[in-house]
Amino acid sequence: MSDGLPHFRYHPDPVATGSLRASADRCVCCERSRGWIYTAAFYTAHDVDGPFCPWCIADGSAAVRFEGDFTDCYGLDGVSEDVVHTVTRRTPGFHAWQQPHWLVHCQDAAAFVGEVGNAGLSAHPEALDRLRADMRRDGRHDDEQLEDFLTHLGSDSTALLFRCTVCGIPLAYADAA
Repeated sequence: MSDGLPHFRYHPDPVATGSLRASADRCVCCERSRGWIYTAAFYTAHDVDGPFCPWCIADGSAAVRFEGDFTDCYGLDGVSEDVVHTVTRRTPGFHAWQQPHWLVHCQDAAAFVGEVGNAGLSAHPEALDRLRADMRRDGRHDDEQLEDFLTHLGSDSTALLFRCTVCGIPLAYADAA
């Protein structure tokens, strides 16, 4: 991650994932130009006229001021309220075709690593096997269609890769247009 940026336990490299980018734009929360802005979604009922800087995300001031979240709490079952709050209100979200959600393992939120296609996911066979099992459990019973879908990750679909913050195991879920 770039020097000087806040550390996000559950999104350790938001520059590499495209959730933060270099910019001279002013943060709508602190009204400062700090060299970086957030580029992914923010969910609120308020009109927000501009981007946030990573520091206003990290300290929670953007979420408090605009009464919003950077990601949905869907998927954060079995973790403490503090972890839910940290992920949804103090961690940059990420880009996805469908509404993004966070994965959990070892009773903690996982760290978002990034978007990967078939080759990137194949480099993490544990994540690929878990994704395959999750998709079967969710109704994809035709093995040929499932394997075809997984083989073509990266075109009209992708995998969102996470890593357990406790044991380090890779995890993923599929996202499609």
